[in-house]
Amino acid sequence: MHKEPGATAAQPKPEQRKAAQPNPAQPKPAQQKRRPRGGTAAGVLSALVLVAAGGGLVSAASLAPQGPGSSRQLEAPLAAVPAGSSLGVCPGPARLLQGTPVGTDAQFSPESATAKSTVSAVVLGSPAGTVPGSRLATLKGNTLVEIAKAADPSATDTSSAKPAASSPALPAGVAPGHVVDDVTVLSADAQANRQATAGAIMSYTAGDGDLRGSAAAGCQQPGNDLWLVGANTALGRTAVLNLSNPSSTPATVSLDLYGAKGLIQAPGSRGLLLAPGSTRSVILAGLAPGQQRLGVRVHSAGGPVAAVIQQSVLRGLIPGGVDFIVPGTAPAARQVVTGVDIQDPAALGALTAKSGFSDAGPALHIAVPGSADAVVAIKLYGRDGKKALPGGGVVKAKAGAVTEVPLAGVPAGYYTIEATSDVSFTAAARVTKGLASEDAADIAWSPASARLGSEHVVPVPTAGDRYLVFGAPDGRATISYTPITADGKVRTAAATDMAGGTTASIKVPAELEGSPVVGYLLSAAGEAAYGTVLLQQDGTQDVSTVAVAPGAAGQEQVPVALGY
Repeated sequence: MHKEPGATAAQPKPEQRKAAQPNPAQPKPAQQKRRPRGGTAAGVLSALVLVAAGGGLVSAASLAPQGPGSSRQLEAPLAAVPAGSSLGVCPGPARLLQGTPVGTDAQFSPESATAKSTVSAVVLGSPAGTVPGSRLATLKGNTLVEIAKAADPSATDTSSAKPAASSPALPAGVAPGHVVDDVTVLSADAQANRQATAGAIMSYTAGDGDLRGSAAAGCQQPGNDLWLVGANTALGRTAVLNLSNPSSTPATVSLDLYGAKGLIQAPGSRGLLLAPGSTRSVILAGLAPGQQRLGVRVHSAGGPVAAVIQQSVLRGLIPGGVDFIVPGTAPAARQVVTGVDIQDPAALGALTAKSGFSDAGPALHIAVPGSADAVVAIKLYGRDGKKALPGGGVVKAKAGAVTEVPLAGVPAGYYTIEATSDVSFTAAARVTKGLASEDAADIAWSPASARLGSEHVVPVPTAGDRYLVFGAPDGRATISYTPITADGKVRTAAATDMAGGTTASIKVPAELEGSPVVGYLLSAAGEAAYGTVLLQQDGTQDVSTVAVAPGAAGQEQVPVALGY
């Protein structure tokens, strides 16, 4: 409470003074001062303040004003915020641009004859044997697949109860390999004031056409500030930014574009309107043409949005790959990328030396959004430990720009990349497949991701070669991985004990006890560990990666600040 200078305190009526007397049954507030004898109403203010926060009452009495402009912070309990529904937005299929569109708005032609796009979703149940109400729907909310029925609001909540002796093991709701032709949304209701543990993956494959190859993306939780690194708008490269608004609130989106030489001021990159339940596609070459390295920051006012870049390469008439670039972790002084598959270094060197093939090899892209250059130290960890990066692994990354660090000369294998600097940055690694210039190749982008915690649901496509790739850059870590099969059963857990500074890979079996494996439940203990799903197709050059998404959030508490 604040009293304006020169104001006179109103004299309470007798009945008001009586009503304002404190209840003797209540405890006295801490540090309560005695009321001075003979004081005037203008000199002393005594009040009782009741604040309702999370169902509790906090009292503060005998608050003496300190004069104009003064303030005092009062301690208050944390207010519990109910957990909301889990939401994941899955990108639509990769589509080829129709002709040469003018401007930035995309027009698409039909996909190739062999193109197929599917979404696989997994929702973890409770120990009581119930699966949260969950569904796969269109962006406008029309249900495509009901994974589990929503709970009856009038029924007693038993989701946190202990399972009976006859109850089965932890159940799961699954929707494996559902064919889609547009953006879809996985939603799952909260249980026992905790977000549902759920996840979905969208995978695309095509055996012909300019978009030949494979691409995959985890269905992402929408946000208001997203960072995407790895776009390319040079000749023969196409980058289309797809923005989706799954909320009921309109969104106004602005883009910050970071090129090879610095921040790009592009007319048309600010104030993009996105109605609820809609998707907008933006051709990035219309905003930043001829950029071999491009990072995009998407910030939204109003409703949160999901963002993904469809990136493709065409070298003459030969397809060079297709992928979905998804948001990575926000800028920080340390970034970790996993699932980097590097081919034979000698063959890669010969390929990238050819004209038009400089981006056919693996590389790390570093985007520095601040005003100060970053000195970045890069370390690679393989199956047997740390591997030296030619050139020493220390690079200077220009402020406001994207810097490329080739991963040439590194022995073939799976790697985890750790990059550190004294300046915040974000990063992603390019993974390539294919060593012959006359054959179709493929690309994938693995973004920097957050460390593993407990109960990450990791869905996997129902076809192809699937690998779980883990990295432990700091020290020893133990990772538990529990298969989930298409019949809704959570199978027996296994674990891998990783030494510090190593990378481990685990091939996902096609099925367990006759039921296809559709996902995993991951948990990590010990030092920091990171994970990625690496996807390949036997007999082809297809490759794609999907970083493990953060786990479900429990009940959150918000501090309440009181003052006067």
